[in-house]
Amino acid sequence: MTAVAVHMSDEHRCAELLADYGAFVDAIGLHPEQRTQRRRVARWFLERHGDPQTWMNTRPTSARLVDLHRLKAWPWLTWLIIDRRVSADLEVLLAKPSGVDIGLWWTVANRGEVSAATSTAAALGWSTNWTRQVLRHTAPVLCLWLDKPLAELTDDDFDRASVEAARVDVAASTADRFCKRTAALRQLCFQQGIVDEPPVDPRPRARTPVEHAAEITQPQIRRDAVRYATHITTTLRPATVFGRVKAIRVLCGWLADNCPEVVRLSQLDRSRHIEPFLVWARTRPWRGANGADKTIGLTAFHQDVVDLRVFFEDIAEWGWPSAPTRRLLFVGDIPRMPDALPRALPPADDRDLMAAAARLEDRFARVGIGVLRATGMRVSELLDLELGCIADFGTRGSWLKVPISKLGTERMVPLEPETVALFDDWITHRGPHRPLQHPRDGHLADFVFCERGRRLGPHRLRAGLKHAATDAGLTDAGGEPLRVTLHQLRHTFGTSLVNAGMSLPALMALLGHVTPEMTLRYAKVASPTIRDAYDTAMTKVRGRRRLYLASPGATNAVPATVDWLHDEMLKTRLAHGFCSRDPIAGPCAYANICEQCDNFMPDPDRADILKDQLADIHMLRDDASTRGWTDETARHDRVANALETHLRRINRQAAND
Repeated sequence: MTAVAVHMSDEHRCAELLADYGAFVDAIGLHPEQRTQRRRVARWFLERHGDPQTWMNTRPTSARLVDLHRLKAWPWLTWLIIDRRVSADLEVLLAKPSGVDIGLWWTVANRGEVSAATSTAAALGWSTNWTRQVLRHTAPVLCLWLDKPLAELTDDDFDRASVEAARVDVAASTADRFCKRTAALRQLCFQQGIVDEPPVDPRPRARTPVEHAAEITQPQIRRDAVRYATHITTTLRPATVFGRVKAIRVLCGWLADNCPEVVRLSQLDRSRHIEPFLVWARTRPWRGANGADKTIGLTAFHQDVVDLRVFFEDIAEWGWPSAPTRRLLFVGDIPRMPDALPRALPPADDRDLMAAAARLEDRFARVGIGVLRATGMRVSELLDLELGCIADFGTRGSWLKVPISKLGTERMVPLEPETVALFDDWITHRGPHRPLQHPRDGHLADFVFCERGRRLGPHRLRAGLKHAATDAGLTDAGGEPLRVTLHQLRHTFGTSLVNAGMSLPALMALLGHVTPEMTLRYAKVASPTIRDAYDTAMTKVRGRRRLYLASPGATNAVPATVDWLHDEMLKTRLAHGFCSRDPIAGPCAYANICEQCDNFMPDPDRADILKDQLADIHMLRDDASTRGWTDETARHDRVANALETHLRRINRQAAND
């Protein structure tokens, strides 16, 4: 084609654009002067820049913005973009000034899609202003840049938009707003089923244990640590693997600073390396920004020693060539942890706190705190609850299926009607949500505690609990606001049930413990079993009467018979005193045993003592009979018969003499 032909073709296309644009301007009902002005601007633009698409592709963004500003040609460009006459790039769409009505005309052209998206936003609880920002300002930019309708957007389109927004030459605030609104638009599209993946959490992704192991400075130790972390990740939970790698990194960091000659695990020596490390590690600085100027506690040190000991034992049992030839850590190196009691709230504080929590304005905090206190669940278990977790077993009431916890167990917890009402209140507010992938195994799960299409975290629960504690007026010993944690609600739940008499096996099932030792801690907190045993012992102690003690020089060490019986002491004369056995202890099996022995020979010169003893025995027998002490009465009868036999023998001997 010749140059003349190309020129004529461009002129023809420009004439068609002007004619079509003129028809559009006439149709939108503008004032005649406005219609004339817009036609004039379009003609000037074509005369100066020729083909609009060529201008869009070749001119830098700053120059294009100047051209549009000088000619006041934004309405002309808006029509070109909306009518698909020009494909605009993301940079110019984001750089457009306020007042440009691209969003308005795109909304009019895509009324059906916008209406459906608006209904979805209302179902998610979005405000009118936020819905307008997303659908009027961001959706048009994204769809016009990609040259796609809203219903045809894909996950790749949203990912591409996030990457491209970081590259374009626009203000940082503009790019940030676009990314946030694009994430919200993706949430709408996910809820409508247009895309398959929800927005990615904008926070930085947590590094894996393998990535942490790769930061060890010693190359050969780093290789072993990465290999170890990769292996145990297949069988252990991520938190366990992370703790194991963290302990290895602590040791390697100390070695790098104090023993740089150690570059292999096989070089480690107990006396030269491990013992100095343990001394340092007990009071080492806390790692991370949150622990600045702080030292670790006994719990962190205990876990470090345990993890290192397991690490060295594992690689030795697996036969790794790099394993130390001798054992480095022993059981005696593991510090003994204090046997702490559950931190349950006192009943009065518990009552006031829950009353204040029931008045919280935040529905999620109000419902979540109430459910935690009523079920004893962990916070992670609460947030992992799925729809259908409540089962009604008729006469056995409603039960809550608690999802798999950190100990890898599921359990059922009975629910009170008040707790079921809390769930009903939240479900009514929650509305419909599209299932999300479970972070544990990736299955689609319809989580109970979702809002605006996203899962809720523990932050609002902690803030609500803090507000409730302040509102309830709870203070510590120093008069400061009492610090209450969400896990204390679990301790309070378990302690209250133990105090009410629940058996430890039943409590173990309710709390999801896997070993009895975990549940036995609750038996130490105001346990009714311990209290009953204490009360029984104190009853015996209070039942004891005063003891008669013979003072030096006393002429009559034995009290009067009447006092003896009045104090309900089961006493028997002995060679050097008398017995003070408590009545509640029952009759003594050895009382007066000598008098009843066949080898006992009475002294004729002590016949008067035997007569006094017989009189006392008769009085004790009568008292025991009156009280209904059958066994005691029979014992006194045996002693009396023995004494009478001895007295008769003495009398016969005296008569014979």
